[in-house]
Amino acid sequence: MAGEVLQLRGVGVRREGATLLRDVTWTVNENERWVVVGPNGAGKTTLLQVAGALLHPTEGSVEILEEELGRTDVFELRPRIGVASSAVAEKVPTGETVLDLVLTGSYAILGRWQEEYESTDLARAIELLEALGCADLVKRRFSTLSEGERKRVQIARALMPDPELLLLDEPAAGLDLGGREDLVRRLGILADDPAAPTTVMVTHHVEEVPEGFTHALLLRKGQVVASGKVDEVFTPEHLTECFGVPLSIDRQNGRWYARAAY
Repeated sequence: MAGEVLQLRGVGVRREGATLLRDVTWTVNENERWVVVGPNGAGKTTLLQVAGALLHPTEGSVEILEEELGRTDVFELRPRIGVASSAVAEKVPTGETVLDLVLTGSYAILGRWQEEYESTDLARAIELLEALGCADLVKRRFSTLSEGERKRVQIARALMPDPELLLLDEPAAGLDLGGREDLVRRLGILADDPAAPTTVMVTHHVEEVPEGFTHALLLRKGQVVASGKVDEVFTPEHLTECFGVPLSIDRQNGRWYARAAY
């Protein structure tokens, strides 16, 4: 059986009197592709921050790559985890080029300074950008990119250190239809690659779930509604409970579609 990459037991997170996560128990095994779905304020991003060793829980235990939070050096753990999120994009230094942004992912830092990179690093960065359709952007400043270009460059950066765990926080948010479909297609290719890391993706919309994703977790008000294999979790009953409105769901050519069922 595949090894455990993530293990959360009874995890709760409280901040300034608000409960963001409550009694979350969740296991992610090696080579699985997970999507975390839920409405605004469900706790999805908070859950991803815990999974990325960026946030310690108020209660419960968390093991990431066989390291227990609170008993391990997170600065050694974090480079083993690739993270793509708007929070990372907001911290990119002004003037940083696309190539340098991807390269610094090797050290889990932002802003190239005096680090030395080998030719193999350069080759890997360019290969990842090519795979995500961004090879022509290497010399561009990140700040000049479109939203769709930024999303793809962030994923290339997250993959740069060859992580054991890849976390994607709403990678399709803010994209137009063409940009969304292009990104979802590329993520589907990545999901089907046996060499790709175990992946967890957060989204509001089942339509953004790429082909090849194996498992799903539904969150509502910080609590787990359902968790397991994607075709067992994506049911009208579970989605209706998760979003608080009657929903139907269908699957066509490997993609999911949800609609109101009034």
